[in-house]
Amino acid sequence: MRLTPFNVWARWLKRRLPTSLWGRSLLIIIIPVLIMQGAVTFVFFDAHWQTVTSRLSEGLAGDVAWAAESYQDDPTPENLALIVDRAQRNMQLSIAFQEDTKLPTEKRRGAIGVVDRTLEAALQSRLSQPFWFDTTRYPAYVDIRIQEADGVMRIIAPRERAVATQAHIFVLWLMIATALLLAVAVIFIRNQVRSIERLAEAAEAFGRGETVPRFKPHGAREVRAAATAFLEMRSRIQRHIDQRTAMLASVSHDLRTPLTRLRLELALAPPFKRAEAMRADMDEMEHMIDEYLAFARGEGGETPQTINVQEVLDRIASDARGAGAEVEVVVEPDLSITLRPMAFRRALGNLANNAASHGEHVRLSARHLPSGGVEFVVEDDGPGIPDDMHEEAFRPFSRLDPSRSQNRKGVGLGMAIARDVARGHGGDIILGRSDMGGLKASIRLPHGKD
Repeated sequence: MRLTPFNVWARWLKRRLPTSLWGRSLLIIIIPVLIMQGAVTFVFFDAHWQTVTSRLSEGLAGDVAWAAESYQDDPTPENLALIVDRAQRNMQLSIAFQEDTKLPTEKRRGAIGVVDRTLEAALQSRLSQPFWFDTTRYPAYVDIRIQEADGVMRIIAPRERAVATQAHIFVLWLMIATALLLAVAVIFIRNQVRSIERLAEAAEAFGRGETVPRFKPHGAREVRAAATAFLEMRSRIQRHIDQRTAMLASVSHDLRTPLTRLRLELALAPPFKRAEAMRADMDEMEHMIDEYLAFARGEGGETPQTINVQEVLDRIASDARGAGAEVEVVVEPDLSITLRPMAFRRALGNLANNAASHGEHVRLSARHLPSGGVEFVVEDDGPGIPDDMHEEAFRPFSRLDPSRSQNRKGVGLGMAIARDVARGHGGDIILGRSDMGGLKASIRLPHGKD
């Protein structure tokens, strides 16, 4: 697709918009409110404040023009005194005459230019002689000066006669009302988003094999319906897991009974040529039964505990050395993590035993991830697994080429169990090529703790 300026702008905007429901909900509320406030303020200033200010300025300019024209008609001290008295009593104008002076040359303008422009336009329309004014020197007054033939007439007028001074009250009340509305909206949005967050946390915890005992539906009707559906789904899944585990436990028990009888009969039988081969077959059958049951059960009922990673890896390394491989353990100091110990030891043990079965040197390591989790790595110097067969290696009962996956014992469930346990803890397993030359299996789990 050809990129246009609009597409570039849209992508730039999309990258900077919030991704959470909380942030987007705030934008949905705040942006329209700000637009409305801006529009109302603009309309107020344009249609009301400017109009009122213009009319006030025209009225003041008319009174100023009356004073100037009255003095021009009779420029005597007696007439000036009469003008000053009438202006003070009837127009709230303070007039003084400065003989033999000129208008100031510098201009003084306020921060709000519209006030000066409006007053200047009104004075220009009413006065024929030069004038000067200042709206900044005195906060409550406007200083207007008119050039006369024998001096300058100075007029001090109250500011409210030229400007609508109460406009800021309207803006202040508008801002207060907007803040109150936004506060109420934020509280309600937060409550709704929080109910969705609780549902997400409960679903994530269930995916890790944990339960949230006090979770119950909250929030809007649709959110409560989704939470109720989740609870029902969780109950059905848990019931299915319990039934499957109970069934396989029963099958395992039923298979172990005749297997035990066979072991007893073989032990009591007189020595014969195939005895050792039969014992090996029975050992493999027992291992297969244990592996089937572990895969079906998934250690889902185990309670999470905080474990010392160094101790766990040392124990797994000791078991892997029994396969004849040299095992190296590299762990960051004082590294610990909360997980289900038996399930994790089974998963990491499967990877370590698999590496020891196909390589002479095995390395077990653990480190912190920048994201805050913990990464466990099992490496070997064996033949490895081709990149295009990594996913195939995780399929239950899958057996790859003879160079790697024909285990001395087992039915091809070791990798599947390891991935199931990793995902049950909220993580995953990634396969790759080790710098030792063989396979590298990395288990990345979240929520690592020191």
